[in-house]
Amino acid sequence: MSYISVIGAGSWGTVLSALLAEKGYDVSLWVHEEDLAQEMKETRINSIYLPGVQLPDNIKITSRFEEALYRTRYVLCVVPTQHVREVFQEATGHLEDDAIIISASKGIEKGTLLTVSGILSEITHHQVAVLSGPSFAREVIKKLPTAVTLAVKDRFLGLLLQEIFNTDYFRVYTHHDVLGVELGGALKNVIAIASGISDGLGLGLNARAALITRGLAEITRLGVKMGAEERTFSGLSGMGDLVLTCTGALSRNYTVGVKLGQGMSLQEILSGMRAVAEGVETSVSAHELSKRYNVEMPIVEQVYSVLHEGKPPQEAVRDLMSRTLKEEFYFSW
Repeated sequence: MSYISVIGAGSWGTVLSALLAEKGYDVSLWVHEEDLAQEMKETRINSIYLPGVQLPDNIKITSRFEEALYRTRYVLCVVPTQHVREVFQEATGHLEDDAIIISASKGIEKGTLLTVSGILSEITHHQVAVLSGPSFAREVIKKLPTAVTLAVKDRFLGLLLQEIFNTDYFRVYTHHDVLGVELGGALKNVIAIASGISDGLGLGLNARAALITRGLAEITRLGVKMGAEERTFSGLSGMGDLVLTCTGALSRNYTVGVKLGQGMSLQEILSGMRAVAEGVETSVSAHELSKRYNVEMPIVEQVYSVLHEGKPPQEAVRDLMSRTLKEEFYFSW
């Protein structure tokens, strides 16, 4: 019997599968690519997304939902945001009636502007929790100290899930602000692209610090306007994840930004990447949300222009620095 199913075998999904399996849970890992699933069954290694790491024997690997979700109580979604709807429209028919979904995906769906928990709730009508925070997969698999947030409205379910995921190297805190936790995890990817562009242009540490700080202000303004709690953005899923993703070389979004700053085109960059940089698509949703809620987000606006309108990065920097002077702390909600 599978107790926990992980849907999505990218680096993060594979690492979380290993973490849970090492705690003694029976884990099913759903792999989208059938050929990769077969290879992983034979070698116990995810050669594409987590090469060199041997997976525990109690992870059942499959590319079939009827196997992955059979009699499963907890379902962990680790699918790229723009594919969550497609994947779970197919998976929903195989969910147990009492299944609880935990989202570890970070992004905002284009068009609907829904967070991942919103997509999952709409499709499955199951209760959804969110796992987020500063957590590079490559460091978690090495059992380096990591702290994350588990957000769910039901306090008792939160305590249960906290125990399921917590280890002596992976510390889990609970929170009830699901929307705030998701927005922090999604929007920080857009700011990370800006941070990478700054470093790619060689603008220095002062500029990067300013982008992180003002980026947090933008995320918080939008989050509060949408109904999230302001304090959430000072926590692990807000400031913590933002700092990590804007400064760490393991960040795909930061890396995209660096290459843009160095003169590469977006198409060139993405064609050389197998894993998804969520901030590229989330920038479209963030741009639309800022207009919908009438929230000023100048960094998001410039990242959107560079990614999707062909604006030169140097010009984006100039426009940010020449904006009308303002007070540092002001509120638009």
